Order: sequence, then C-alpha cells, then structure tokens
Amino acid sequence: MVTKAQLANLGLFDAKVPRYTSYPTAPHFGRDIGAGDFIRWIESIPQGAKISLYVHVPFCRRLCWFCACRTQGTQTDKPVIAYLETLKAELQMLGKHLPRGVQLSRLHWGGGTPTLLQPSMMQDLAEAIKKIAPFTDETEFSVEIDPNEIDGPRLDALAAAGMNRASIGVQDFNDDIQHSIGRLQGYDITKWAADEIRARGVASLNADILYGLPHQSKARITESVQKLLSLNPDRVALYGYAHVPWMAKRQQMLPSDALPTPEERLELYETARRLFLWDNYAEIGIDHFATQDDGLTIALKAGRLRRNFQGYTDDTADVLIGVGASSISKFPQGFAQNAPATGAHTGAIREGQFSTARGHAFSDEDRLRSRMIEQLMCEFRIDAAEMSDSFGVSPQRVRKMLEAGAAPFKGLVKVDDNGLFVPPEARPLTRMIARSFDAYELSKAGHSSAI
Repeated sequence: MVTKAQLANLGLFDAKVPRYTSYPTAPHFGRDIGAGDFIRWIESIPQGAKISLYVHVPFCRRLCWFCACRTQGTQTDKPVIAYLETLKAELQMLGKHLPRGVQLSRLHWGGGTPTLLQPSMMQDLAEAIKKIAPFTDETEFSVEIDPNEIDGPRLDALAAAGMNRASIGVQDFNDDIQHSIGRLQGYDITKWAADEIRARGVASLNADILYGLPHQSKARITESVQKLLSLNPDRVALYGYAHVPWMAKRQQMLPSDALPTPEERLELYETARRLFLWDNYAEIGIDHFATQDDGLTIALKAGRLRRNFQGYTDDTADVLIGVGASSISKFPQGFAQNAPATGAHTGAIREGQFSTARGHAFSDEDRLRSRMIEQLMCEFRIDAAEMSDSFGVSPQRVRKMLEAGAAPFKGLVKVDDNGLFVPPEARPLTRMIARSFDAYELSKAGHSSAI
C-alpha cells in the first residue's frame, strides 16, 4: 500500500500536469498550421469513411464562476442567432471539401450551453450537419444539457434530431458549495431533466461531478454522489476542479481559502470513487465510471478505449472535426484549432475562409509518445510489443523509454519484457507518469493539480 507520505515525496500534491486529452497538449500548438493544411487534411479523408464531429456553442445565460471553458454570457438570442448562421455557413464550406460518402460516427454538441438554442435553431443545425455527413444506425449523438436551460420543446427537438446520449453537469448538490461556485442547480431540477430525457427514449445518460470544490467535505461529496447515483447515470465523469484564476478570471470569485488541500482532494476523490465501485460501476481510466453494459466498459475490456478532448471515448473514427469558435480537429496528420474568439472565427467564415488559427503536424515521435500516453491513461500500462511493432521502434529503445519513464517513481511503476504497468496503489500518479513520456516543455503552460 502506498502511503500519503510516499505520494507526497513523489510530488503528487505539488505537481501541475496536463490532463492529456491530447498529445501534444493544446498550449504547444503553433501558428504554422493554417486553413490550407485544414483543407488538405479534410480532402485526404477516404471516401465513405466514418468521421466524428464536435460543434461548439460558446454562449451561456450565466457564467459559472468555477468554469474555465471558453464561453460568453448573453441574455438575448440575437448573438446566438448570428452564431448559428456562422455554424451553418461553416458546415456548408466543410461539405464542399469532404470526400463522397462520408458518414457520422459520433456527433457532440458542447459549450457553453448548446441547450440555449431554441427548438427551431436545433432543428436547423441538425439538418445542416446531416446534409454533409448523414447519420448511420450506429451514430451516437450526444448533447451537453444544462437542467437550468432546458424544457420540453427543446428536448423534443433534440430527440427528433436523433440525440441518443445526453450529458448533464452536476458539479455538486450542496447549496453552500453551489453558491460558492456560482452554479445554482438543485437536485429536483436535475432529476426532472434526467427523467424527461429518458421519457423521450434517450437511452444513455452521462453526468459530470466535481471534487476539490470550496467547502467540500467527505460527508458532503458522499451525499452528492448518492443523489447522483439515484438518477442511474450510465457514465459518470469525476473531474478534479482545476483552480486556475490566472487563466480563468471568473474563478477569482471563488473563496480560495475554502478550497481543500491537495491531500484532502485525494480523500474526496477516493470517497467518491468507492461509492461508484460499490454501486457496481466499472472504473474507466483515471476519472470515469460506467455501467457494466456501457460502451466505455465494453471498449476497455476489448482494448479499444481511447482518449480525446471530451475525455474517454469508445469512438474508433480516425478523424474528429471541430466546428465553431475554438474547436479543435484531429486528423491522422495532426491537430487544427479554429480561432478562439467568436468574432475572429465569424469574420473568417463570412469571408469564405476557415478560421484555422493554429495547430500541430504530427512527427513519428509524436505518434509514438501519444500512443504511449493514451494507453497509459486508458489501461494503466504500456504494451512494449505494440509500440515496437506499430511504430517501427526497436525493442531496445522502447525498453529504455519505459525504464526512464518509471525511474522517478522508485519501484512503484513496474517494467518488464511485456512493457510498463502501474499497479492500483500507484494510479493516483498516472498523470505524472504520463508526463514522463511528454517531450515538450511543460513550463510553457499552466496546468491543473495532479490530483
């Protein structure tokens, strides 16, 4: 058993490390990737391929203080209507470059708050998407739903458009904590949303909950998790709150003196984790839990679990295209990110240009290290034979990389002829271990706590 003292000596409670939803991480994207690269990469997609699409809606009726996402507040629909026209124009441009026969594997609407779109706007957006990349019988269409910003007609519109997975942000059900983070969302309204989603035949429900919030205690997170479990979500993301007020100015509104210590954060995480495991959820990577028949659990058992900008996924598509301001696309060739500012993105689209502002073209070394980190984050291991066979790297070099990555952890991380393995007691260190395989300069970006 690894003690807190050992974890402290290894730097867990002081480390600031990426979440590794991509490699390299977004702060290392450069401005040498532009619209021309984006177009070439789109046109290189094989005819008839299945791709995934992410649509970003950056607007919220209110700005939650804890949130570090790129969003903007609006009390009227005027900027939302204008932005929808931009999205439709962007999709039309995209359709001109997509090869014939492309279909959708996954579609995700995120934000911001995509459910502030009115029903007719939801219908327009869904139709614009299906014109360029139709659904199949296996397409998964998920939407981030704010229980405070949803009603029957909008749920009807989403169900009619084909939504078959919904995601609800919970954060925490305690009133004191909700007031401290600027997110008032009671259990009753959350349960209403969950019930109404399922009443419309949406089979799968995701939920997010946070640990590490101000005023959080083991008793309070226990109560919140038990309330969440009463909603029977199919998947749960148990995210650690990232306090980065130098990047997200609104976080300065939070009472920083009420934040738990790193040691207390670990206790909060372990408290919630045990509750999910006791309720027979499968543990998925470092921060997700899923029912035994969920796609993530099936993918984990089959070795098909992957990592992307939404966290863990069972999506096997080689291409993810991001639509909207700040969205990131991933191709076999690299990453491409749209202009983060809504105005800059809209201006480019109005001029008939994609707004690609930065990105990264993969080197062979990037591909090797990306797969190492992804497998580590998904399976707590790195398969030496896969790395050697798939990337043309000698077994000797792979072994040296694995030994070097394990060395800082003083025997807690195991390396043998099969590869590298992180035993359960060392898994709080996973992001730090992943950092050992990151060849980029981490000091260039501010990252969140390792726990």
